[in-house]
Amino acid sequence: MKNTISPFTPKYTITQKLLDSIKKISVQIAVLNTRRYPKVVLAEYERYAREISSFSSTSIEGNPLPLTEVKQILKHLPQNITDSQKEIVNYNNALIMLNSKLTTQPTLLLDLPLILDIHKIVMNGLLIRSKCGTLRKEPVFVNDLRLRKTVYWPPDHQDVPILMKQLVSYAQQNIEKTDPVILAGIFHKQFVVIHPFMDGNGRTVRLTAKLLLARMGLNTFDLFSFENYYNKNVSRYFQNVGVQGNYYDVMGSLDFTMWLEYFAEGILDELYRVAKELDTAVVEPSTELKEYHKTMLTYIEKKGFITDREYVKLTNRARPTRVLDFNKMIKLGYIIRYGKGKATYYKLK
Repeated sequence: MKNTISPFTPKYTITQKLLDSIKKISVQIAVLNTRRYPKVVLAEYERYAREISSFSSTSIEGNPLPLTEVKQILKHLPQNITDSQKEIVNYNNALIMLNSKLTTQPTLLLDLPLILDIHKIVMNGLLIRSKCGTLRKEPVFVNDLRLRKTVYWPPDHQDVPILMKQLVSYAQQNIEKTDPVILAGIFHKQFVVIHPFMDGNGRTVRLTAKLLLARMGLNTFDLFSFENYYNKNVSRYFQNVGVQGNYYDVMGSLDFTMWLEYFAEGILDELYRVAKELDTAVVEPSTELKEYHKTMLTYIEKKGFITDREYVKLTNRARPTRVLDFNKMIKLGYIIRYGKGKATYYKLK
């Protein structure tokens, strides 16, 4: 009997718990966006976030390498690389690719070619080339290693293209209508339900969900690693995101509510971690901002720009030290210089 594919209309309820988490997420993002950090500090924490993400997302899938070794692998790539090491490197490469795209295109459109590109990077050298970045053409089964039995039968491979088309279309149509946390959460679980690839589904969807979460408007998004939360309790993650039974038997009764509550809880937990990490960042003399530096930034925020003539009126600092002040703020990534000579002025970067 031929299976019928219904339109994708996810069932979920915006419970008080989910709403509270979303409100707290908005507040935390607003707080983080009011803070400014030296460029060198942000670069260091971005690298650390990629280490945490690469470690956590692959660890969820059973990668045995500890975080200390993950850091060493990403710092010094081994010559004879093992599959476990390759998983780490691939995930880090996919993160760099996504972060780069989001830097130049904050409203980057999610589509199937991008998802296939992510999968191709994630599974490079781990699957035969014809299966990297390609929707599966075979049946797959999800086993519970503890119970030693199959617990979920995903949809037939013939149905995968239309199911993925529906999911991507749903995400595109709701990108401006639905809260990013809810939309990313729905996409994440439904992707797992479809299981579109032979392998690498979890890593691919966690990276793709990151792209949807970028719509939250967090200025320090590169420091964000929501995979970290899942890895703290892998059993709870699989319990919430997973499905049991046959896809065609359960697809009509799937409810995303509990998963969305858990998903939002994880986003909030990670935002708290990022805020705490940044608050405890060591401020060195080369990155520390003095009161006159802060005065400069405050003035630019109010007026939109500042000139040397205006800066000397504000601070009464000597010409050589003013030059040093402007150069330091440029180096740390706070401001940009425009114009030349007496027409020079500075704006926030």
